[in-house]
Amino acid sequence: MNEETFNLSIRKFLKMVGVRSQHEIEQAVSKALAQGMISGKETLPVSMDLRIGKLKFDVKFDGEINLE
Repeated sequence: MNEETFNLSIRKFLKMVGVRSQHEIEQAVSKALAQGMISGKETLPVSMDLRIGKLKFDVKFDGEINLE
């Protein structure tokens, strides 16, 4: 295994996930605000699952997104 290639590949994947996730969350919050589903003062519980099927690896991350 090439450690440099491996590390760069992980970083590329995580960067893509981070940028895309932020975009998707921003769109979902904007839509919910426009539809009156939320007021914009909430703290939203959030979770994310990371899976690598071939490795039988599954980890869940929990957190919060504060709107104000």
